[in-house]
Amino acid sequence: MLLLLFPLPLLLRIALSFARVPALNEGDSQSFPRFGEVVAALVGMNEPGGATISRPMHPRFALPLVALLASCSPLKTFNALVPKDRGGALVARDQNFAGGERQKLDLYAPRRPAEAKLPVIVFFYGGSWNSGVKEGYGFAGRALAAHGFLVVIPDYRLVPEVRFPGFLEDGAAAVKWIRANDARFGGDPDRIVLAGHSAGAYNAAMLAFDPRWLAKDREAVRGFVGLAGPYDFLPLDSPITRATFGNAPDLQATQPVTFASTDDPPALLLVAAQDRLVYPRNSQRLAEALRRSGAAAQIKTYPKLGHIGLVTALAKPLRGKAPVLRDVAEFARKVVALGPTERVHRPSVPAVASKDIGYERR
Repeated sequence: MLLLLFPLPLLLRIALSFARVPALNEGDSQSFPRFGEVVAALVGMNEPGGATISRPMHPRFALPLVALLASCSPLKTFNALVPKDRGGALVARDQNFAGGERQKLDLYAPRRPAEAKLPVIVFFYGGSWNSGVKEGYGFAGRALAAHGFLVVIPDYRLVPEVRFPGFLEDGAAAVKWIRANDARFGGDPDRIVLAGHSAGAYNAAMLAFDPRWLAKDREAVRGFVGLAGPYDFLPLDSPITRATFGNAPDLQATQPVTFASTDDPPALLLVAAQDRLVYPRNSQRLAEALRRSGAAAQIKTYPKLGHIGLVTALAKPLRGKAPVLRDVAEFARKVVALGPTERVHRPSVPAVASKDIGYERR
């Protein structure tokens, strides 16, 4: 009941100010604003880097509220507070796709029964490969489901439990599971769009473009959507990227741009012009590589958004900042309408075995 005493923007600001997003490059002179500052800016209260509580609360109310919200992860708290789309619903929780505690997924679908099988969007969240939980992204799952998709949001193992390619193995296992089981939830196993934000966009890109991970299941991937993804970030020059990829015997094989080819699925690359965490040129370089190879790639840039704002713009209260949800849904509807013979596939190769092989802002 205490939460009801305070307006939503203020709650979001407090809730998300407990975590800092680390810089991905060493020597970066510009510190990245706190989550709370970003969210406060998104809801129109202050500019990034200068968010302050305009009307301080009395400590008798503020301290219990701070303690309550600090116990939750930032985006999980954001997800709990933000209004959701009524047209989408959580239809299955904690479906185990590979046996481990962090190898489970949630599914979202339209509330109204569909007359035909639903196209599938598999959405991978970000978090520098060392943080994040699927429960923080229900707002995204419901938003996309309301547009007529079966939406899958999987967890995956994180650093330091695994290094590259462990999280890709989990992503591949999630896609294979959904292809085998999505008919139970009304999905079409042959019409899948892989999507993700930040590190999750990297994961989705590798699954979409590098045939080692999905093998024959890659034929079901009709498109890729990347929100502020790192796709071309060598050399490894930050603690995050070295911890995640440093043991890879072939660093070029960790980069999505390496695998651009003529049979890659169409790509929609979404860029936040104010992104200071993953530079927009990652998307520009991937688009150039895909186009040179003969694959289709489109870039959309949103001038008012930053790195976190690009994904939170999927949430109902923040869509006025940019049409991110509309653009993702329109692209996904377009590519899933293409028939399987309208795309050329190279011969599949066996999926890689589990091993430690070895992100960066560029």
